[in-house]
Amino acid sequence: MTMQLFISGVIFGLSLGSIFFLMTIGLSLCFGLMRIISLDQLLYYSVGAYITYSVGLLTGNVWLGIAAGVIVGGLTALAVERIVFRRIYDRDLPFTMITSFGVLIGGVGVIKYFWGLVPRPVAEPIAAQVFIAGTEIPIYRLVIIGIAALVYVGIWLFLNRTIIGKAIRAGTEDVEHVEGLGINVYRLFTITFVIAGGLSGLAGGLQAPLIMVDPQMGLDVLAFVFMVVIIGGLGSLPGALLGGLLIGVSEALAGLVFQPSMKSAVSFGLLILVLLLRPQGLLGKEVR
Repeated sequence: MTMQLFISGVIFGLSLGSIFFLMTIGLSLCFGLMRIISLDQLLYYSVGAYITYSVGLLTGNVWLGIAAGVIVGGLTALAVERIVFRRIYDRDLPFTMITSFGVLIGGVGVIKYFWGLVPRPVAEPIAAQVFIAGTEIPIYRLVIIGIAALVYVGIWLFLNRTIIGKAIRAGTEDVEHVEGLGINVYRLFTITFVIAGGLSGLAGGLQAPLIMVDPQMGLDVLAFVFMVVIIGGLGSLPGALLGGLLIGVSEALAGLVFQPSMKSAVSFGLLILVLLLRPQGLLGKEVR
């Protein structure tokens, strides 16, 4: 492998890992606070991509489409939380996971009804490229990495520097204690869901120009999302970032070293290794 291919693979992997990170923030936040596995985040990812496609096609501005995808993703998450999850917060973990998967499958059907089955292309908002150590790198991929970094800093500041964020962080440790202080935990649940849905929509909007937008796109990344949260640690924000980057870079570099059909085997091998050595994930905490 040449140095140019290595640099290109790392940048590609970091941008892919940034998308995985944005997709799994919702899973981490929802599990940390509500102890549910919110697979419906992959629905908001798909919705964000399709809204980006539609608004971008209508206005000619993909960035405006991405912003609209964030808003619609958050509003869709709000509707699902109010209609579905508010009724099942006290149920056990497998029940909520199956329910969220049902929401995802139902949402895919709705997407097919409105947009059809044909994959849709989205124009890349930045076509320019830049040279890094003699390697031509698309600027748009660097922008994705930068946006993910800003989101991480923003979420960290929100959780550690705001009253609502501190309440959410305290709720991840002991929901009953927070409720005993007179804080409406269901309002915290709603806020968390909206933030998670908006970030999943952002992931879909940023990913849309890199792939063909497809109704199955949420289901296609389901295995990778599980790998990210298991490797990083379910419920851990830094774990979501670390897991996303590890999976993204390993997928990209393995695709250069091995046959394309073998690249996912490297990620699954990494997953098995983490499960054997640290079952709670690299940055996760042990839970009952």
